[in-house]
Amino acid sequence: MPRANGRPLDQLREVRIITGVQKDPWGSVQIAFEDTVVLVAATVAEQVPPWLKGKGRGWITAEYSMLPGSTPGRQGRVQKGRSEEIQRLVGRSLRAMVDLTALGERLITVDCDVIQADAGTRCAAITGGCVAVELAIARLLKEGLLTASPVRRRVCAVSCTVTDGVPMLDPDYSEDHRADVDANFVFCDDGRLVEIQGTAEGEPFDTPTLEALLRLARQGADTLFQIQKNTIGR
Repeated sequence: MPRANGRPLDQLREVRIITGVQKDPWGSVQIAFEDTVVLVAATVAEQVPPWLKGKGRGWITAEYSMLPGSTPGRQGRVQKGRSEEIQRLVGRSLRAMVDLTALGERLITVDCDVIQADAGTRCAAITGGCVAVELAIARLLKEGLLTASPVRRRVCAVSCTVTDGVPMLDPDYSEDHRADVDANFVFCDDGRLVEIQGTAEGEPFDTPTLEALLRLARQGADTLFQIQKNTIGR
């Protein structure tokens, strides 16, 4: 089945990551999955939440918001529900990349602000957030605040859908909003998974469908990990 923009079913949208887009955060990137654009900033504080104080380990948390103008019709600045669910997902995903004990008693807060939404915003936030956290940790190393990197692996996230009865990778909004099945996969670069979110929008889906989506997502993740590696290398 041809897609509206002629993209093959197993091809990601064009992915762009620009680093250093903000001066003050310890690590910042602007990540685009074609028309989905997210600004991600990682800020480091030499403290931890009260419930972690004195336990000798750090924490990574995230905040997520869709800015006014990111969608047709104005988004309000205060959002609940969906935004809270996504920021918990982003935080869980980014904690999986770091040895929190080796990070020490410090907090990394990752702010994810959607500038433009065309589906896949949570996946862009996680993929860009990984780069922002790695840049923040590189600065901690450079300034002598860490003697060894606590980064254990990279993470990224990929969306897949079944739309018009066909599994496809990285849908845009025109494909995502009419999907029969919607799934998000968070991968580690060692091949393991942090999280799978899968939802039937109508009829339930079977195991072969899930396996087909997983194969597509893994292929997309391989490409994203290479893009992250190239970005950090620059």
